Amino acid sequence: MHLAITGGAGYIGSVVAELALAEGHTAVVIDNLQEGHCAAVPAGCRLVEADFADPAALEQALGERRVDAVLHLAAETTIEHSQTDPARYFANNLTRGLALLDAMRLHGVDRLIFSSTAATYGEPVDMPMTEAHPQRPINAYGESKLLFERCLEWYYRAYGLRSASFRYFNAAGATSERGEDHRHESHLIPLVFDAVLGRRGPVVVRGTDYPTPDGTCIRDYVHVIDIARAHLAALAALDRLGCAAYNIGSGTGNSVRDVIDTVGRVTGRTVPSTDGDRRPGDPARLVASADRLRRDLDWSPRHPTLGAIIESAWRWKLAHPEGYGD
Repeated sequence: MHLAITGGAGYIGSVVAELALAEGHTAVVIDNLQEGHCAAVPAGCRLVEADFADPAALEQALGERRVDAVLHLAAETTIEHSQTDPARYFANNLTRGLALLDAMRLHGVDRLIFSSTAATYGEPVDMPMTEAHPQRPINAYGESKLLFERCLEWYYRAYGLRSASFRYFNAAGATSERGEDHRHESHLIPLVFDAVLGRRGPVVVRGTDYPTPDGTCIRDYVHVIDIARAHLAALAALDRLGCAAYNIGSGTGNSVRDVIDTVGRVTGRTVPSTDGDRRPGDPARLVASADRLRRDLDWSPRHPTLGAIIESAWRWKLAHPEGYGD
């Protein structure tokens, strides 16, 4: 297939592009490089440097060569910022998303893989969380993604747009060529690496009195390669899926202390850390059920342990100490 990948210069999008090329697909990447990196785009992909809803960019990406499917990974993603500037999140994740869908209709592209989020669920009611869990977002980020998911259901009914939405839990890890290099880092594992390397101060453990075995928050970490594999598996099955949504997680959880301890073991170094107050709205435990993904797409994580995830990320960090260098 010939694919258009929005956000393909970002962390997950670039790995999706890497695996897509390895499977024999071709791809054009649309990315404004706000958070992505030109060097992260695989050499075999053409890069259109623009906002994913820009009409000229969409005409260039979708009109110059027949596109079989769009993998939509571009978004505003920082939860804290979505609370103070919700307009930006609804404009980017919903309004511009609809512009993308309309451009797809114009050019006869009827397949979409959508990067959604576990933030559509809000506060956990049951654990592990299945796709049937109530969706009651507690921030504008989750709400914007949920609204776009609902639009996809209507576009399927009315226009026959086949889609699969993936609700990410915690993406982590790296390939040999691509890893995490965010300009505004908020993910725990890269922050711990920076603390180990002396690039920032001690890691602040946000809350030590949660009702968990060690008092710190528990999250579900899944390797970025396994996330990309799920996207491509859904792409191959879209004709029979119609309109579907899936969690991507490991089904197990690891605490903040687990991450810090595992980084110390993998790196052989002491991790400087300090205890701090809870972050408002942080649930004690978020763990996914990926049973539907296993059943429908015969998917299971190939890198299921926290140690394997952190080892891959550490190897990439040592090989790319300055990230992508741009």
